[in-house]
Amino acid sequence: MSMPKLSDSVGAGILSAIGSTPLVRLAKVARDDELNVFAKLEALNPGGSVKDRSAFNIINKALKSGAIGPDTVIIESSSGNMGVGLAQACSYFGLRLICIVDPKTTLQNIRLMEAYGCEVELITEPDQITGEFLQARINRVKTLRSRIKNSYWPDQYSNLDNSSAHHQTMREMAASLDSKVDYLFCATSTCGTLRGCAEYVRQHKLPTKVYAVDAVGSVIFGGKKAQRLIPGHGAALVPPLFQTDLADECIQVTDLDCVVGCRWLARQEAILVGGSSGAVFMAFEHVKDQLEPGSNCVLVFADRGERYLDTIYSDVWVKDHFGQIPAPWQTISEESCLTATY
Repeated sequence: MSMPKLSDSVGAGILSAIGSTPLVRLAKVARDDELNVFAKLEALNPGGSVKDRSAFNIINKALKSGAIGPDTVIIESSSGNMGVGLAQACSYFGLRLICIVDPKTTLQNIRLMEAYGCEVELITEPDQITGEFLQARINRVKTLRSRIKNSYWPDQYSNLDNSSAHHQTMREMAASLDSKVDYLFCATSTCGTLRGCAEYVRQHKLPTKVYAVDAVGSVIFGGKKAQRLIPGHGAALVPPLFQTDLADECIQVTDLDCVVGCRWLARQEAILVGGSSGAVFMAFEHVKDQLEPGSNCVLVFADRGERYLDTIYSDVWVKDHFGQIPAPWQTISEESCLTATY
């Protein structure tokens, strides 16, 4: 039977659905005469997060270059979303994937990876020298690579194919607003999204001020290392993709404010997002009175909230970790975010 003739709008496989995510106005965040606030909904990528872009770009380019073949074993460290994105891409291309995770990885993300056929390995002890799970995960990746012939490490922390994928992310936002993105708020972890968007802004001379949203307890922007609860937000090590000039300002947000931001968005805007998106919203709330009236502000919401139902959206989990359950209408406090200019 011959294939039916398809419209140009019909994609060739699930990975063709990555990108072109919607930009929606947040109607309840600010009055139209104050600021125009938009959210880039990366949760609507087929794998559920902004990391779908990076995962596909890395695997696709490695396949085209010959760095990956049909029998290559992919081995990566992930706190969740990159693992899911890689699991989806590897499933589509018929590649074996081993993903190293740690206790902060949500059970939902682990089950999603396994559903795609990924082999998930949980690291239960931090690195003995640094005391960090991230370093322990990377150590395990290197050990497995030394044992498994014909293996490939995507290395999302330093791979430029991670950040270059987000030139398209920024291109989409700019196109939606006729290149008038006045302020961009973006969470940091590997710095792939931040670097890709910042590079596009500079290459195309856009009038965009870039805010990096980091976690209190993250060291990326020189903060003091401390315990963090929200996966995919901040890092215990400075990733090689980081550059000091990526952002005009950095705002560090607490774990509790991530919870507050997520719950506010769910109850007020009916948008269910993950922890780093809650952080991005709260960072915007912290500085919105300083922004030029009438400006276009874009907030990158990296993933979906279903992956955090047992944590951020669980009253039991929140009370156990913070001793209080924030009201859904609670707003940011003056002391909860730390702002630095770079």
